[in-house]
Amino acid sequence: MIAAAIVVLVACNGQRRRGKHGAIGQTAPDWKDPLLSGGLVVDGAAAREAGLHGLLCDWCPPCNDEAPEVNAAYKEYAPRGLQVIGVDVEENAQKAKQFVDQHQLTYPAVVDSGTLSDLYSINGMPVGVFIDKNGVIRRIEVGQLSSAQLNADIKSIL
Repeated sequence: MIAAAIVVLVACNGQRRRGKHGAIGQTAPDWKDPLLSGGLVVDGAAAREAGLHGLLCDWCPPCNDEAPEVNAAYKEYAPRGLQVIGVDVEENAQKAKQFVDQHQLTYPAVVDSGTLSDLYSINGMPVGVFIDKNGVIRRIEVGQLSSAQLNADIKSIL
């Protein structure tokens, strides 16, 4: 089964970054980051086929509020091909692991050094980037999503 993808990008620092960025209607950009669990490396090409990608930040209240909703959506839609990759932006692996453990997240996570926030020109968080099964960005949602909006966005890309 080919999966759809959501990239939920989080960048709490509020700074706008410059560079080539993903945009609605474009193929999601390539990127690489190591998984927190070790060994495997997630890359953009695989991520475009993987499902939901979520960027996390442990000190951001909206990220903490949204994490359980994203995890629940992942569990609900995984049988239909949705995958989630959590991405902790510009923090260390220890803090990212604490966030994953605290929220009992069941999807894989990576620590990003700023590549993804650059690629998507993130200037606040959270940001959800919804990528369809063909690797095309279909929606970019800025700010915390309600459960209803998260589910509607997921359904629109499955």
